[in-house]
Amino acid sequence: MDQEYITNLQTSYDRVAEEYTRRIYDELKSKPFDRSILERFAGGVRGLGPVCDLGCGPGHVARYLRELQVNVFGLDLSYAMVEQARRLNPRIEFQQGDMLGLNFEDGALGGIVAFYSIIHIPRDEIANALREMKRVMRLGGLLLLAFHAGEEEIHLDEWWGRKVSLNTFFLRPAEVEAHLEEAGFEIEEVIEREPYEGVEYPSRRAYIFAKKP
Repeated sequence: MDQEYITNLQTSYDRVAEEYTRRIYDELKSKPFDRSILERFAGGVRGLGPVCDLGCGPGHVARYLRELQVNVFGLDLSYAMVEQARRLNPRIEFQQGDMLGLNFEDGALGGIVAFYSIIHIPRDEIANALREMKRVMRLGGLLLLAFHAGEEEIHLDEWWGRKVSLNTFFLRPAEVEAHLEEAGFEIEEVIEREPYEGVEYPSRRAYIFAKKP
């Protein structure tokens, strides 16, 4: 991604961070399937080392994993989101960073969960992001991706009354599978579900479990 795109993405989330947190932070209470997916992930990463909630937003996924005894920390591009996450989850570490250039040593992480964070990466950059994730994971490390399934591309100039410049890319599960395999991951399972009506954006959801062999 070019620097202008990254800056627009970061600034957009900085501007909506407070409202995003108000609307999203407790959403897992209304999403039993997502909770079960995270519980499965937790069972697969305990004891493997640090786990990164990549694109953590206000830290609700990290919080849930910590409650499941996972050694988790969060990373987000948005400084304001990191501030929200730290405020709400003082016992969890959160840091600012870019998933296309992770500031971790090779093999440092036991797992990565990326809940709806790859949706802002242009299609031609997804393979690079996945290669970077694989680089920082140890052998046998587990990756969990969640994303909107489809082919749409949505651009927002305004979100919740704030000026933004934000692109969201829906992704076909087979497309993401191909990128994962290209990056050297081993696919464990691909799961899809219909949206929870009245709880979330009305898009079909996809989840992929993959392992660094």
